[in-house]
Amino acid sequence: MTLRCFTGRTRGILPTLLSLVACGTPQRQAPPPAEVTIVTVAPRSVDQVFEVVGSVEASKSVFVRAQVGGVVVAREFIEGTAVHAGQVLYRIDSTTYYADWQRAKAQLADAEARSANAERNRSRMAAMLEIGAVAQRDLDDADTESKRAGAAVDEARASLDAAKKRLDDTVVRAELAGRIGRTRLEVGARVQGPGDILTTIDVLDPIYVTVSPSGRQVLAWRRDPRASRLLAPGGGLEAEAILADGAVAASKGRLTFIDPVIDPGTGTQRLRVEFANREQLLLPGEFVRVRLLGFTIDSAIVIPQRAVLQQLGHQSVYVVTEGDTVRVRDVEATGWTGEDWLVQRGLLPGDRVIVDGIQKVGPGSVVRPAPLESP
Repeated sequence: MTLRCFTGRTRGILPTLLSLVACGTPQRQAPPPAEVTIVTVAPRSVDQVFEVVGSVEASKSVFVRAQVGGVVVAREFIEGTAVHAGQVLYRIDSTTYYADWQRAKAQLADAEARSANAERNRSRMAAMLEIGAVAQRDLDDADTESKRAGAAVDEARASLDAAKKRLDDTVVRAELAGRIGRTRLEVGARVQGPGDILTTIDVLDPIYVTVSPSGRQVLAWRRDPRASRLLAPGGGLEAEAILADGAVAASKGRLTFIDPVIDPGTGTQRLRVEFANREQLLLPGEFVRVRLLGFTIDSAIVIPQRAVLQQLGHQSVYVVTEGDTVRVRDVEATGWTGEDWLVQRGLLPGDRVIVDGIQKVGPGSVVRPAPLESP
């Protein structure tokens, strides 16, 4: 049946307006509440992971220096390759040092001959003294001369050893195994002595990563008995290194050194973590992210990462309050545990936090909450 809007005669403007209002389009009904997924805050014991930036350093780094002066006549290594302890690296012109060594050998032979002759004279004087052929003074003089000749032998032998050492130093060898750097002096260059650096050798396996958490954070760890036990060499603190491509290094690191002082310039404390680096994916000079593992927190409040809204350093969440109404709550998320945020302040046990569907709601919206299913 069709309802007619105008029946009979209408007179004047007011009846016409009333008729139009009565026959207007029916108002649309309000949309149903948006469905959102929530988690209910329930404190629990969790592992806490601290992520800091670390700088990679060689576990050992030495300068290779020449101990004698001369012209470099040979370089026996390829720059940037691995070398072993004792490997020949450079050769320095040895002509002068070889001559010095030969001269020292001759001087030692002469001193030994003089010493042998002096000893024979002393022996003869001793025999003649027994038969009264010489005076006691003659024997004393012969004994003194023999001792002086023996001292000359020791001096000549020391000179020979020094000459041999200088001759051996014309061959520059690696003092330890590692990866050698670029050469600083090429063949034909003149070396003045120990003041000249020829190259460097870095030990890359194991390798060190130095991290510098704030002094405030270290103080908080030391006040926690369990965390304090971790902060000691051999205390069980482990670490993961995150490479530049986001991959995690194959081996976990261990804490080997804690600087006993706070850096006054930065307010941080240096911790050194040692990593096995067999594939040498970590190289000195680069920066990596380091996750410090082994810390636990009792009665911690954690929520999924996607539940936290971040804008210009400000963190907040949407919570569902009485009447299933959405409200904004400011929070302070201080760290990570797995893929969840660790919330330090802003949430209480029993709060219902929106995880999924945030884009469909706003403050004051009425929603239809559904619990987040466990993975």
